[in-house]
Amino acid sequence: MLNRKFWFGLFIVVGLILSLNIPTISLARSVPAKGIREIRGVWITNVDSDVLFTRDRLATAMKDLRQLNFNTIYPVVWNWGYTIYPSKVAKRVVGSSFMPKKSAGILIGRTLTKSEGLEGRDVLKELVNRGHKQGLAVIPWFEFGFMAPATSDPAGSDLAKLHPDWLTQKQDGGTIWKEGKDPRVWLNPFKPEVKKFIIDLVVEVARKYDVDGIQFDDHFGLPSEFGYDKFTVDLYKKEHQGKLPPTDPKNEEWINWRADKITLLMKDLFLAIKAVKPKAIVSISPNPQTFAKSFFLQDWATWERKGYVEELLIQLYRDKLETFIGEMQKPEVKLASQHIPVGIGILTGVKPKPIPMKQIQTQIAAVRKEGLAGVSFFFYETLWKLTNEPAAARKEGFKQVFTQSVARSTIIK
Repeated sequence: MLNRKFWFGLFIVVGLILSLNIPTISLARSVPAKGIREIRGVWITNVDSDVLFTRDRLATAMKDLRQLNFNTIYPVVWNWGYTIYPSKVAKRVVGSSFMPKKSAGILIGRTLTKSEGLEGRDVLKELVNRGHKQGLAVIPWFEFGFMAPATSDPAGSDLAKLHPDWLTQKQDGGTIWKEGKDPRVWLNPFKPEVKKFIIDLVVEVARKYDVDGIQFDDHFGLPSEFGYDKFTVDLYKKEHQGKLPPTDPKNEEWINWRADKITLLMKDLFLAIKAVKPKAIVSISPNPQTFAKSFFLQDWATWERKGYVEELLIQLYRDKLETFIGEMQKPEVKLASQHIPVGIGILTGVKPKPIPMKQIQTQIAAVRKEGLAGVSFFFYETLWKLTNEPAAARKEGFKQVFTQSVARSTIIK
């Protein structure tokens, strides 16, 4: 029999843990009950990732994901001012039908070989065919939204150069916005020509390919410091008896006015998608609501309430478990989950920052404990390649949480 000192010590330790309110999530909780539906997705990009640039690598990726009981892929189709698929819309507006080999090589950090690239291929068609063959839903991801590369970006297209009047500005007249080290510009979402371009791109994909949906992320909006270009200022003055926009970019009325315009655009986009593909899922992957609206004028909670969104994957790229859980418990998250599938975007790593499998498993378990609809991982190459852990161990880690195949979560009403 254990002595009293042991039990007294154990009592003290347990008391300390409870008093600190440290979240404890057991791995056993991360196994879903039989018959449960769940989103198990991954974003597939062309940055620090060469999976899209040969048929064999793409085919292997689809097989691996299916064997590990994933059920959804979100492949990039629009970034750096280029499409990844052959696009008549992009050819007309940008001058290029798809991303050229030179730009693709810059984004993955090496020169593509003769056998690599997008030339002579329709990668989105390959993704749809091979993904569906493996039982994966294919939901193309329009990553850049209204963001575009600056003219100085060596990997970027001529979009900004050809259409300088499409760009919005900050108060000082500047157009450059830094995302990490990369210089960006933003297309003005309030201009009819810009709206038409984005809607035409999206409709082209929905009409041409047998996709299961369309996804937009935090770039389907506008950084709040923008909107001081002449077109937007004149529009604001017209609707405010000649008054200029507030000089404070964070002014609540000014935030709301621009966010409401983007909400109306989301409505137009939703209706345009449904007109050509009624069963396509309209999915978004924004930041948490407070940040999304104040920094990117992206009022996704209103989009959801108005019925313009059918799937929500909130980007929660957090290391601290308390913060990760706290964001999932926000009222707008709970409200949305009563109507549509609400999942969480989990970071599996970026090139300079690998994420350990233990953290990934703990976050999956936390999502399930909150009763949410599933997860998607950013991004494919960091699942078991760009990591400090052996590929076999990473794959085994996913097998432990995705123990059997399940169907995707669907719209509740």
